[in-house]
Amino acid sequence: MEWFIDLFVNSSVAHSIMLLAITIALGIHLGKLKIANISFGIAWILFVGIAISHFGLRVEEEILHFTKELGLILFVYSIGLQVGPGFFSSLKKGGFRLNMLASLIVFLGVITTYIIHLVTGTDLATMVGVLSGAVTNTPGLGAAQQTYNDIYGSHNPSIASGYAVAYPLGVIGIIISPMIIKFFCKIKLEKEAVKEQEQINENSTKRISVIVKNQGVDGHNVEEIIKILGKNVIISRIKRQDNSVEVATNSSIIQINDTLRIITEASNVDKVVMFLGKVCNVDEQEWEGEKKNLVSRRIVVTKPNLNGEKIGNLKIRSLYGVNITRINRSGIELIATYDLKLQMGDRVTVVGSEEAIAKVADLLGNSMNRLNHPNLIPIFLGVFLGIIVGSIPFAFPGLPQPVKLGLAGGPLIVAILMGRYGPYYKMVTFTTTSANMMIREIGISLFLAAVGLGAGENFIKTIVEGGYIWVVYGLIITILPLILVGLFARLKFKMDYYTLLGLLSGSMTDPPALAFANNVSPNDSPSVAYATVYPLTMFLRVLTAQILIIMSLG
Repeated sequence: MEWFIDLFVNSSVAHSIMLLAITIALGIHLGKLKIANISFGIAWILFVGIAISHFGLRVEEEILHFTKELGLILFVYSIGLQVGPGFFSSLKKGGFRLNMLASLIVFLGVITTYIIHLVTGTDLATMVGVLSGAVTNTPGLGAAQQTYNDIYGSHNPSIASGYAVAYPLGVIGIIISPMIIKFFCKIKLEKEAVKEQEQINENSTKRISVIVKNQGVDGHNVEEIIKILGKNVIISRIKRQDNSVEVATNSSIIQINDTLRIITEASNVDKVVMFLGKVCNVDEQEWEGEKKNLVSRRIVVTKPNLNGEKIGNLKIRSLYGVNITRINRSGIELIATYDLKLQMGDRVTVVGSEEAIAKVADLLGNSMNRLNHPNLIPIFLGVFLGIIVGSIPFAFPGLPQPVKLGLAGGPLIVAILMGRYGPYYKMVTFTTTSANMMIREIGISLFLAAVGLGAGENFIKTIVEGGYIWVVYGLIITILPLILVGLFARLKFKMDYYTLLGLLSGSMTDPPALAFANNVSPNDSPSVAYATVYPLTMFLRVLTAQILIIMSLG
């Protein structure tokens, strides 16, 4: 049995992996528990790690540091790939407002920290550690420690101690704050889900049937009409007055009283109807034609050589007599315009005859087995590039230490860019939802386990010797800015609850809070909001930590 005891006592690779594994397993199991109908979910891994470390089971610092950074990189990178396709459209639909609100949370936290320093006389360098722990921002802690070392030529252990003491309740405070907002604003999750779905529908594509009544349209072909209406309008089928149905081509002539099957954005429906005629109801079976020769099918793009290829270049309409009407990409409906570039995993809606659609399916692939094959090159290449981006120093006048995005900010930005633009350069960035979730959960679990195992050694001792008051300071720094800005965003801008969850999590750069938000949300709104504000927030967290250390010179 000596070998078994050595596994727990002696430091080794097996010992480290074993402790990480049991910490994660117990934490996930305890995450199923609810206290007062509240569950902290995956954040339990952090608390289990603290407990295990407190009772003497330790992992070497180098291994913990590597595990923490690797886990964080995997977590943020998987989020970036997921939200990348819709990230820039989200910026246009309120990204500026989200970033301003997140910046306000950052600055309120800094002001609160400085006021506590003035009122209590607590060393400002220590308060920077408490701030970093309260907002769960490890890069800010690292930047503060490095700046202090550059100025004084020595390390200040109270910075790390303040971080360790404030961090656990910082995680809890970030999770509790939206619950407090939910209580005060009397938010019902069921109504929020309906509201969110209505907003999604407003921005989604619509299929309508329109009878042509405009005399100015009579005798013109489809291509001419599309030039007037805009390329975000697709005319897929035409129902003639004799009830015959045909696939619309660019050269198809439109006549008065023809009925057109049109796909366009919801916001564009009124414009289309006003120009052409009036909306009518046509049964789906009628659009198949009297001979039932036209059908609508969904085909999955699974051929790598089509990744990044423009729809118009495939000439599917002219070669096969089939119309591509819309694309579903990562849950987002897109109009199948001529210059829209296909991506692996796109679900393409096509209209045509069964025989023609079968040929298009062969052209596009339509093989789910191909999608199950993991594309690892973009992941590891992206992580490589992300670390380079995160290591780029940004120098500011008056700051002795350059600011960096770090090992989390850099990979997140690169993942978003690769998810959005990778296919433009023939790079296959598609991962199945299950694969993405697996990478994400492994990453956040490793991160929390490493933080917990690293914080437990001096956790109780620091609290007993007076650090307990830092816990109170940390909770104030955590909760006050979140509640103030959260209530402002909800009451002033009527922000939906799920987007608010992502905003609050991203403003604290807190993966556990995002994991909690994703668990209660029926959609990707928290992840999109989180990724929208994360880069700027990370930059501000690192910058303000260094500024406060410089201010401690006075």
